[in-house]
Amino acid sequence: MSEEKPNHELRPKKPFWTHIALHVNDIDETIAWYEEFTHLSLLHRGEDENGYNAWVGDASQAESPFVLVLAQFHEGKDPFAPAKHPVLGPFAHIGIEVPTKEMVDDIAARAKDAGCLELGPMQMPKQIGYICFLKDPNGNMVEFSYDQGVYEKAREIWGSDDK
Repeated sequence: MSEEKPNHELRPKKPFWTHIALHVNDIDETIAWYEEFTHLSLLHRGEDENGYNAWVGDASQAESPFVLVLAQFHEGKDPFAPAKHPVLGPFAHIGIEVPTKEMVDDIAARAKDAGCLELGPMQMPKQIGYICFLKDPNGNMVEFSYDQGVYEKAREIWGSDDK
């Protein structure tokens, strides 16, 4: 058996958490939704024999990228068939912590106007913070939180160069 040549030259030096993947019904609508309601932007998009794909992520995280992979399969070309593609929810969700409570309120107001606000904004217990939940065009839940503490706890326990 011959060894295949890798597709890319640059790769991580250790195991690295890189993405969450979602099946979507309309890739263009989904990209637009994530660009409108989150800080994520399109990094890459492509098409192959199975369908369309895209990566959206935070452009400021080039050194440690984490992306949301979106896939829309062509009719009859789902490589995972007959497996179903359940949506994230009601508790399973994508979480984004924002720097101010007002940002949660603003996102919730815009989402309400767009018809995609699912819950909140509201204050939850300390480990959850002030939150709202939106539904993306495919029904996946996206949580926006203020004062949840993930950002702070990671720096407290794991350290950071930007203290």
